[in-house]
Amino acid sequence: MSLRSTPLPLSPGQQGYYEAACAKIDADRLQQLTFELTDIHSPTGAEELASRYLTGYMNESGLSAQYQPVSATSGNCIGRLVGDGSGPTVMLYAPIDTHLDADPAIDVPWAGPCLRADMLPTAEIRDDMVLGLGASNPKSMIATLTEAARCVKAAGVPLKGDILVASCGGGMPWISTQRARTGISSGVMHMLSHGVTADFGVIFKPWDEVYFEHPGMVWFKVTTWGSMGYAGIPRGVPEFRSSIVPGARVILDLEEWLSSYPDTHMSTQIKPEGWVSAVRGGWVDKPAFPSAACEIYLDVRTNPDQTMAEIEAEFNSVMRTIVSRYDDVEATWETIVTCKGSRTDPSNWIVQSALRGWESVHERTYPGAEMLSGQTDAATICQMGLPLVRIGYPWVGDKDMPKEFSDGLGGMGVAVISDLIAPMRHLIYILIDSCTRTRKEVGIEHGT
Repeated sequence: MSLRSTPLPLSPGQQGYYEAACAKIDADRLQQLTFELTDIHSPTGAEELASRYLTGYMNESGLSAQYQPVSATSGNCIGRLVGDGSGPTVMLYAPIDTHLDADPAIDVPWAGPCLRADMLPTAEIRDDMVLGLGASNPKSMIATLTEAARCVKAAGVPLKGDILVASCGGGMPWISTQRARTGISSGVMHMLSHGVTADFGVIFKPWDEVYFEHPGMVWFKVTTWGSMGYAGIPRGVPEFRSSIVPGARVILDLEEWLSSYPDTHMSTQIKPEGWVSAVRGGWVDKPAFPSAACEIYLDVRTNPDQTMAEIEAEFNSVMRTIVSRYDDVEATWETIVTCKGSRTDPSNWIVQSALRGWESVHERTYPGAEMLSGQTDAATICQMGLPLVRIGYPWVGDKDMPKEFSDGLGGMGVAVISDLIAPMRHLIYILIDSCTRTRKEVGIEHGT
């Protein structure tokens, strides 16, 4: 979709603030902060040390920052630059937790045959890059937001509205069962229900685009049933029924449904995908006894117009159809995670400001974004009432990657610092455009 920005040039004064703040950008500082954060292990549910470090860094950089504990091992960091009270509050947001534990006993072989350097929480600087678990996503993201706010502070910009820089734990789409079941946006839900609020939000993620729609996500668990048996029993014995072979049939039929699902569930900016992501059946230490159950797990993404009840009803229908095809398939299924998609009106101030910022930095009209399916904290933040736009930086996978890290998603652990400079200018533009205006100027009539 081609979005149109509402023309509203920066005033000469605002342009001066913008240029002064951009002049404070320091690539070496950004690389060092990304390195320091990457070197602090922060898997989902264990982000305390990284969040506390970031809190200290923000305070040293001129922001007023606090650590917000969520559990014994998880917490958020919220920094603030205070304006004169007449303008809007803008929140810059990125998570701080990583998607791997970086423990071979947990992550191997599921992440690969071994843990590569980009999957380990031991940071390395290599030329223009920072390597290590989460170096690109999320560590460079929150580092860029922090440095953007620092530049505004260092330039002495007279703010009317406040700038918040927030980073939360529990942001990754997984549930850390060993750490209080943290995850699926647990950190931002805690933050936004415990005294932190704003008028507008900007989430910083991969892809140098402007998104006003945010994908949702549903997880389903399917169990195919048989009977516990013994490997010495001949096939065809009535008392023995496999759970795994019927599970394979169900998986193939689910794949057929999932292959057509994206094209039939698109919205303006979202083309939601779905995957059969995990299969579990039997005892790996005693395969002599085929199990009575085979479990199949799916992640299905959604657009903002789909309710969770609607996608559940669709999945129920799909599963009933699959089961009816076979005499030997006995299955049950359930919904185990829901996170509804969300949308900000594209005419909202923060979306329009992001569009103007993108066009200013790139010096051309915004052409429109590639269709999206990646679920983030954005869905929850927007659902909780905060108008939010997603902007970002070029995905490192679109560039020449070091060959050793080019296979698969890896640890999202290759941050290219030079790719973050233009996006930082984009962030600074939004801050100047928004936080040097009154609430009425940005379309907020109440609270003036």
